[in-house]
Amino acid sequence: MEPKKFLFISYDGLISDTAWHVSKEGNLVKYYIQNKEEAEVGDGFVEKVDRWEDHTDWADVIIFDDVLGMGIKAKELRDKGKAVIGGTPYTDEIEDDRAFGQEELKKHGINIIPYKDFSSFDAAIEHVQTNPGKYVLKPSGEAGNIKGLLFIGEEEDGKDVIQVLNDYKRAWEEKIPKFQLQKRVTGVEIAVGAFFNGERFIYPINVNFEHKKLFPGNLGPSTGEMGTAMFWSGPNRIFNQTLKKFESKLADEKYVGYIDLNCIVNSHGIYPLEFTSRFGYPTISIQQEGMITPVGAFFFDLANGKDPQLKTRSGFQVGVRVVVPPFPFTDKETFEVKSKDSIIIFKKPTEGVHIEDVKMVNGEWLVTGTSGIVLIVVGLGTTMKQAIQQTYTRIKQIMIPHMYYRTDIGERWFEDSDKLHNWGYLREM
Repeated sequence: MEPKKFLFISYDGLISDTAWHVSKEGNLVKYYIQNKEEAEVGDGFVEKVDRWEDHTDWADVIIFDDVLGMGIKAKELRDKGKAVIGGTPYTDEIEDDRAFGQEELKKHGINIIPYKDFSSFDAAIEHVQTNPGKYVLKPSGEAGNIKGLLFIGEEEDGKDVIQVLNDYKRAWEEKIPKFQLQKRVTGVEIAVGAFFNGERFIYPINVNFEHKKLFPGNLGPSTGEMGTAMFWSGPNRIFNQTLKKFESKLADEKYVGYIDLNCIVNSHGIYPLEFTSRFGYPTISIQQEGMITPVGAFFFDLANGKDPQLKTRSGFQVGVRVVVPPFPFTDKETFEVKSKDSIIIFKKPTEGVHIEDVKMVNGEWLVTGTSGIVLIVVGLGTTMKQAIQQTYTRIKQIMIPHMYYRTDIGERWFEDSDKLHNWGYLREM
């Protein structure tokens, strides 16, 4: 493919790594970050611009990282005839408004877990007291982006959920105007996702397993993500009974991009939890390691409504986030003292390294941004064990002051895969 011109538009720098990889393939890249606190992210890796609106005519493809309502902007440009990867108001809503997303699943003939929306913590507390059980507490709207606020109840009487609701009432009442309580269903957590070209899904699909808790053994507070294990597959039972049913709706929307549905499955059925109607982070960086097709060429064809041939590696990919203080919490003073501008040192050249909140100055990689999320390190293997081993071997070649990461990403596959195969969910159909 002849070099193409890509304009990346981001709210807070999530898509830096993808922009960098598209640039490394020989394409021309311009990159805009709206959040000024994150403005340094990606510096030195790709060309940055101050106003993305000035470059839409220049670009062959415009790519949004699609958070906080960017689907409106993406749709406006797409309606003007531009080649755009990004959401629509509808696809933003099925992710941001949890109740709407659940009702859309129900409308498309997909079983959902019982839930109830609340705008009052007192009402939610009364509901749990009257209907004791295990619940998952999920903030909606903008507060849903603060992953540490998600709480998964463990107590049969719901007392732990009541405690958290009381805590949030004191500390977060103004910032969480709407939230959802969903009955907790036990089983294997698994997500299926695929790229969509405006008319149809592009195969293969991606099957992935997120690890959201901070500590090994699935302990500690919830984070946006500590790591993900995945593989590429033909359409399987989970996909066909969930996302596939949205194909005509997404075509009506002219949606272009990636969409993912996280589910709990057990011997009784499939229970969708939530949509991610955009690139997932760090999912897209891990996916790139499993793609043989150059990502820039794939995105160009996808954005232009073509039927791109997505060639992927067999086997597994495992990606681990390397983070620094104060992650997963927000504490500007701690970040400035412990982490800001820390040098990232490579003991020897290492493959499979993807950037998050990183800038490059005089050839050195430095920690920047505000979140403390620094790198995604990815390993590959024909077996999950090989992919895990390569990932952690690569991490050992990296030094960052105060760095930490989970040491068990991918290991739950060895138990979960037996269940998934026995239940028939991974069978290609």
